[in-house]
Amino acid sequence: MGAGNSVEIPGGGTEGYHVLRVQENSPGYKAGLEPFFDFIVMIGNTRLNKDDDRLKDLLRANVEKPVKMFVYSSKTLKIREVTLTPSSIWGGQGLLGVSIRFCSFDGANENVWHVLDVEPNAPAYLAGLRPFSDYIIGADSLLSEQDDLFTLIDSHDGRQLKLFVYNKDTDASREVIITPNSAWGGEGSMGCGIGYGYLHRIPIQPFTEGKVVSVKHPTPTNVVDSPPTSSDGFAEVQLQPTMTTTNGLPTIIMTSLTGAGIPPLVNISLPSTTYSTDLPPITLESGKNPPPIIHNNANNDITPPGIPPLPALPNFTLPPMNLPQGIPPMNLSEGIPPINLPEGIPPINLPGGIPMPSLENLAASLP
Repeated sequence: MGAGNSVEIPGGGTEGYHVLRVQENSPGYKAGLEPFFDFIVMIGNTRLNKDDDRLKDLLRANVEKPVKMFVYSSKTLKIREVTLTPSSIWGGQGLLGVSIRFCSFDGANENVWHVLDVEPNAPAYLAGLRPFSDYIIGADSLLSEQDDLFTLIDSHDGRQLKLFVYNKDTDASREVIITPNSAWGGEGSMGCGIGYGYLHRIPIQPFTEGKVVSVKHPTPTNVVDSPPTSSDGFAEVQLQPTMTTTNGLPTIIMTSLTGAGIPPLVNISLPSTTYSTDLPPITLESGKNPPPIIHNNANNDITPPGIPPLPALPNFTLPPMNLPQGIPPMNLSEGIPPINLPEGIPPINLPGGIPMPSLENLAASLP
């Protein structure tokens, strides 16, 4: 629950009559007053913001007559209007059958104690306290501070104590009789954890009325090759493309993804390519060897059948090389002459005896 009061009360203020207990079958019980959460703030047009006799006077003036009452709930943080009939003949005490006290409802939702873990066979376990869903909202005495509950428990060690407990799962309050015992065999005198503060307040109850609304989605038309639906409701879509062949080349056909919300793709076919050749086809018959390779000339050149041999190249002679004047002809047949290096650098002897043919010999050896 949130902190503080966020609802504007007619006439202002944060005071009212806190409903502490409601007797069964009483006028307050029939009107739906909820103990510890409800605060009576108005009767008719009269704002009850003072602790005086106005509430009693209004109830006595309307005995056996229905009256309108405005009630603030610290559980829902809202004001609601109820109609009840004060009665002196309903069979119990009081005209409303409720116990009330005048106080401020500002921060009333803060004075709750959250029951946490409950130890087995502990006093809290034997009293029927439910872990994490129960909230102690009051007792026979006033609880307005954090330590008030612990002081009350310590003062009832070995004696019965009446607590008022709210359960968030059932959204109902009940009386719990517990006997604190510091010698029960575990920690504490109740054997349960208790939380107090902002994180341990009673959660605001959600609005639960209404009806279930079902939304139907339109069914698409002209659906081709809808994929099958599995038991978990998801459509099965083939991710691997289907491969076919046309003239030895693959044709890719993508599976329709219409069921997965993706439009189908256009089939893509790769064009085939035709290669032409002048070579005659070679047909191999079963049990026979391939035809022999034909050598068409003396040089054993291999020429495929059906292709004529290349013509012979004509003889040619290289012209003589005329060197510029002053440069003696070089005869490399006797080896490479030594190279004279500048002074200070020792001569480098190149290996001799490397035969080098002369240009005349090269020209004469050509056909």
